[in-house]
This record gives sequence, structure tokens and C-alpha cells, in this order.
Amino acid sequence: MSDSSAASAPRTPRQLADAYVDAYAALDPGVAAGLGVNLDDERQPDLSPAGFDAADELDRRTLEALAALPADIRADPAEAACARLLTERLGARRAVHAAGDHLRSLRNISSPLHQVRQIFTMLPTATEQDWSVVAGKLRNTPAALRGYRATLTEGLRRGLYSGPRQVETLIGQFDGWLGADAGSSWFADFVTGGPDALRPGLDRAAAAATAATADFRDWLRDGYAPAAAGAPDIAGREYYLRAARYCTGADLDLDEAYAWAWTEFHRLDAEMRVEADRVRPGAAPLEAVEHLEAHGHAVKGVEGIRSWLQQLMDEAVAALDGTHFDLDGPLRQVEAMIAPAGSAAAPYYTRPSLDFSRPGRTWLPVQDRETFPTWQLVSTWYHEGVPGHHLHLTQRMRCADRLSTFQMTLGSVSAETEGWALYSERLMDELGFFTDPGRRLGFLDEQMLRTIRVIIDIGMHLELVIPADSPFHPGERWTPELGAAFFAAYNGSPAEMRESEIVRYLGWPGQAIGYKLGERAWRAGREQARARHGAGFDLKAWHMEALSQGAFGLADLTEQLSGL
Repeated sequence: MSDSSAASAPRTPRQLADAYVDAYAALDPGVAAGLGVNLDDERQPDLSPAGFDAADELDRRTLEALAALPADIRADPAEAACARLLTERLGARRAVHAAGDHLRSLRNISSPLHQVRQIFTMLPTATEQDWSVVAGKLRNTPAALRGYRATLTEGLRRGLYSGPRQVETLIGQFDGWLGADAGSSWFADFVTGGPDALRPGLDRAAAAATAATADFRDWLRDGYAPAAAGAPDIAGREYYLRAARYCTGADLDLDEAYAWAWTEFHRLDAEMRVEADRVRPGAAPLEAVEHLEAHGHAVKGVEGIRSWLQQLMDEAVAALDGTHFDLDGPLRQVEAMIAPAGSAAAPYYTRPSLDFSRPGRTWLPVQDRETFPTWQLVSTWYHEGVPGHHLHLTQRMRCADRLSTFQMTLGSVSAETEGWALYSERLMDELGFFTDPGRRLGFLDEQMLRTIRVIIDIGMHLELVIPADSPFHPGERWTPELGAAFFAAYNGSPAEMRESEIVRYLGWPGQAIGYKLGERAWRAGREQARARHGAGFDLKAWHMEALSQGAFGLADLTEQLSGL
């Protein structure tokens, strides 16, 4: 190593974590687009086996460099926290890669394939240079899809298959990307906003991306699907434990989590029955939901619901600022968006760019609807927007003076971030934002949804027995079919949402349990901090400190929160 290289080499865990983010962004243009860096890079991610191996090699080198740092550096609590997160996250990633799970990662949400399209929603489009980059990424989309076809083919060779439900769902999503009419597609529609001078090139590049998407869909249908036809949809215990470790940052006691979720189910079922009676006297929960769907408040039109959701978040910012949070700058800037056609049915959030030039955004899939009942959307948008994901992830990104970029971004743990968002829904109930019976039933229904996720995600993948005190099929073993029936019996989400959820759980094992288990960790940390401070506990101060800390897995989260 030269003198100059030695001088620039990372000397602390935080410096190493920052170097890792820079290297990963250079390796993966999708990550770079999400962070808002390297915006002149026209590449798409390398989704071939070699691309995944390159990311794993970066993880390996980073862990080796971390282990070589002087041990006394970790005496600093901030450095120790960063080192622990880096070790846990990269170790979990390497375990997933070593098992070959990336070779069968077909799912209806947040898969590598979705990144190929989502990257365009992250890019700036204000100048001709911006659109020139868009054209380049479109031209590189066929190579990205060919790369992932090679990855899935390698999975087939090794006997690592995605389940038939995932394949069928992805084929349907690609149909949505491609559109109903010849020559139309999401890509073709996207470039209509480009400058006239570049339109011929943009149109050609969009046509190439469209053709490549159609080819990939056809290969899934005609090549992959027959080969994987007999594959199980469930993960099994070994795969599930590995996936849950990555999604939660903890080695979970799955039997304890499963039993606890049933306790929550019984509590929520009783509470929903009380609230349903307030919506319509004598009605059971699903009868009250039917009433709200038919006669409750609803918004007409896609632009109408987007505007209504924006107003809901703006009102939440105004109501919470100065009382339970301190909200300024980018914390007040969140945009309600409509999700692209061919998305999964679940709403989602995308964080801002590192420089905040692109704000945080919530996304609503409309699924060809024109009328939008709002009884359930209120709680959902507190989850996705304010005070949920937007406040959490944006405030964390404002803490560059105390955190590494890794702790603010790539080191995020799904269960921690989703746990905060679900905590936020319950916080809004505690603060009195659900006085309307319909909206409060929507909040409880969302809580039930996340509880059902724990029960059937663990239950289906591990083929557990339904307990004797269950009102639903006691003594039987979970199957995807029973999971779908249980969902329909105890949650008021539309049928297309429920169907999408079942496919999601089967294709992304261990992720769905993090919402409710993460909320449990957040609430336990808050109550332990309250007990420690006594009468001096300041909830607003605790919220801002909690939002300003780096990412933690569930193995550490409650203890960290209790000490704030």
C-alpha cells in the first residue's frame, strides 16, 4: 500500500461504513439512484450472477477490513454501534448469498426486477442532461433483464426455485408494465415527458426496454414456470430462519413470536367488535367494513385521492409540530404519489435523496379503481408518511454529523423501520386522531393485518398447527389456502390486496413479521425509558432522539431505546 493509500484508508468503523456506501453506490446504480448520487451514471444494475458475486465480495472485504481495525476504537459507543450494525448487516447479507437465495428471488414487491423500473422514478428529469441519462438507462434495461434471467437460470440449475405463485404474479405484473395496447408500455408513457430534441432517442430506448420486458415475461411463462411447476411455495424452517434474520436483525424465537401474535389477535378481535358496533349497531367487524366501503367517506378519481392524501399528511405535520415532534425543513416536505401500473397492491414509501433535492414520497397503487373509500387509508398514510416512514427515515438522514451514511441508509433493518411506522399508527390513536368510528376501525383493521402477518407468515412457512383456542380451524396445519381464508375472515382489505399479501409473504419469507414485532420493540423501549425517567419523561424529546439514532436490529433496539 502506498503512503497516500494508507493515509486515505478508513481508520474507524464509521469511516469504513461510509467507504462501503460509496463503493456500493459505484457498484449498484439502483442504490446510487436511491441515494441521489452518481446521477450521470447511465447503467442499470448488474443482475447477473457475477453482479451478485461482486456485491458479496465487497461485503467480504469490508468485514475483513472492519476486523482489522484496532479494537480500542470500539471504546467509543458511537463507533461501537456502527461496527455492530455493519457486522450484523453484512453478515446477514453474506449468509443469504451463500445459500443462493438471490437465485430464486422472484416476488411481487421489492425484488431486483422491480428495481429495474423503480430506478426511473428516482431520477431527476429537469434538464436535457437528465433525460439523456434516462435514455441511457433505458438502453441498458435489456442487459439488466438478461442478467437476471441468467441468475434465475443458475437457480434452476442448482435446484433453487421460486414458487409458482410468485412466477404467475410476476407475469401478471409485467402485463401491467407492458399495457393493453400494442406499442404502449410504462416505459413509453414515461418518456413522453422528455424534451422534443431527445424524443426520437428516448422513444427508441423505451421501445427496446419494452421489448426486453416482453421477452422476459414470455421466458417466465414458457421457460421458468414449467421448470419450477412442482416447487413448494413455502420456505421451510432453515430458509425461513435465515431470511427472518436478515429482515429483523435478530435470531428470533419463532414459537414465542407465533404464540404472542395469537394473544394480539384475540385482543384486537374483541376491540374490533366493539368499534364495529359503533360504526353500525349490531354489526360484526366485516359487516361494518362492508358498510364503510359502500356508504362511508370516499374520494372520487385518482388525482382526487392523491390530493386528499397530500392534505392528510400536511395536516398531520401541522398538528404534530411543536407538540410531539420538532418538524422543519425536509421533515415537512413529503409528496403523495400514484404508484406505476403493474405495482403490487400495497402502498409504500421512498426516502429522499441524501441532499434532499428529491423529497420523501408515499405511493398509492390504484389497481384501476376510480373510487377510494378512506376509512382504512388514514391509518395507512400515518404509517407511510407522517409520523411514520417519512419522519423516521428523513430525520435519520439529517444526522450526518453523528452517524455514518450506512447507519442512515443502507444499514436500515426492515423490522425497525416498519416497527416505527406501526408504532406511529398506534401513537396517532393514543393522541386522539381516530375519534371517528370508521377511521378507528380502519386503524384496528391495520393492526389486525400486521398481526395476521405474523401468524400466517410463520405458520405457513413452518407448517405450524393452529392453536386449540383459535376460532379458525383449530388443530389444523397452516397452508397457503388456509392463510388466505383466515385473512378473508378477519381483515377488511379488498380481495386483490389480500391476494397480493399472501403472494408477498410466500415470496419474501420473514419480512412481514417485522411490522408487529418491531412495534413491540419500539413500545417496550418507550415504556422502559418512561419508567427510568419517571415524571421527567419528555415524549417529544424521546421521539426526536429515537428518530435521530442510527439503524438497529431487533436484537438491540429495545435496549437502545430504553436508554434514551
